[in-house]
Amino acid sequence: MEYKSPLHKTVMTTPTEFWNDSCAISELKPAIENGASGATTNPVIVLGVLKKEMDLWKDRIAELVKEMPFATEDDIAWKLNEEMAIKGAKLFDDQFKASNGKKGRLSIQTNAKYYRDAEAMWKQAVHFGTLAPNMMVKMPVTEAGVKAVEESTYHGVSINATVSFSVPQALAVAEAVERGLKRREAEGKDTSQMSPVCTMMVGRLDDYLKVVWKNEGVACDPGVLEWAGVACFKNAYKIYQQKKYRTRLLAAAYRNIMQWSEFVGGDVVLTITSDWQEKINKSGMDATPRMDVPVDAKILDTLHKYFPEFNRAFEGDGMKESEFADFGATKRTLEQFLGGYSDLLGVIRSFMIPKIPK
Repeated sequence: MEYKSPLHKTVMTTPTEFWNDSCAISELKPAIENGASGATTNPVIVLGVLKKEMDLWKDRIAELVKEMPFATEDDIAWKLNEEMAIKGAKLFDDQFKASNGKKGRLSIQTNAKYYRDAEAMWKQAVHFGTLAPNMMVKMPVTEAGVKAVEESTYHGVSINATVSFSVPQALAVAEAVERGLKRREAEGKDTSQMSPVCTMMVGRLDDYLKVVWKNEGVACDPGVLEWAGVACFKNAYKIYQQKKYRTRLLAAAYRNIMQWSEFVGGDVVLTITSDWQEKINKSGMDATPRMDVPVDAKILDTLHKYFPEFNRAFEGDGMKESEFADFGATKRTLEQFLGGYSDLLGVIRSFMIPKIPK
C-alpha cells in the first residue's frame, strides 16, 4: 500500500492515532485526508480559529448578539464555542460510528476559570456531552479536576484530561476514570462507547524546564531538555500498560519531532497542529515504531541530576494531587488559557459594543 505521508503511515500501520490540534474547518479536512481521527480545542485554539476563519463566523456572532439580547459576552462566547465544536464534530461522524465510539471525537474544553471547582466542571462537562454523540470534554488536571474527571465519567462523558504534564497527573486521571467507570458498571450503565484520554502536554513541560534551566543557571547541555516530555510520556505509558488502564494517553503541545517519532507504535493519540503535521510529513522520517525504545540513560541521568522539577514530573509519586495546581507548567498554562479566554471575550465584546468611528 502507498501511504500519503508519514502521519498517514503511522495511523495505517500502528495503533497510534493522530488528531488535529484545532477545530478550524480549513485544517480539519486535509488532516482527515492524512488519517486524523479526531480534533481538539481550548480557549486559545478557539480564539485562533476566529482569527483564521472570521469570515465564516462574523455573521453568526452578529446573529447571536441579536438572538440573545440579555446575554453577557461570556454567554455568547460559550454559545459560539459550542457551535464551533458541533460543526467540527460532524466531520468525524462516519469514523465515530464505524469504530463504535472509539475514534472520531472532537474535544471541547470546560471553562478554565473553573479549575478549582469540581462541581462546576463536571456539570459543564455533562452539558457539553449532550451537544453531539461524539463530543469529548476537556478539563484541567488540578485536584478539583481529578474529582471532576471521576464524576464526569460516572455520568457517561468521555473525558480528555488536559493541563497535564506529569506522570503523577496521568496516574491520578487514570485512577479517577476507573472509579467513574466502575460506578457506572455497578449500576448497569453502558460504558461500551466511552473512550477517555489523558493529555500530557509534553512540549509545555520542556518549556517550563527550559525556564528553570535559564533562571537557575544549570550547568548542563540544554539539548537534554528536548527529551523531558518524551521521557515522562514513555514512563506514564509503561505504567498504563502494566496497570491495564482503560484511559489512553495523548501527547500534545509539540516542540520537536521526537514528540511524534518517539511515540509511534504506542496505543496512544498524538494531537498535532497543522504546522507540525506539515513539518513531520516533510521530514523524510519513516513511521518506525519507537514507543518501547527507552530514552538514553545518559539523558535521563542528567535530567534527574540537575532538575528536581523533572523528578516531580517523572516519578509516579513525584506530586500529590494537592500540588498539581502549583506545578510550574500548570500555572504557566492556566495563565495562558485564562488570558486566551479574556481575549476571546474581547472579540465578542467588539460585536456587542462596536467602536464609534472617529
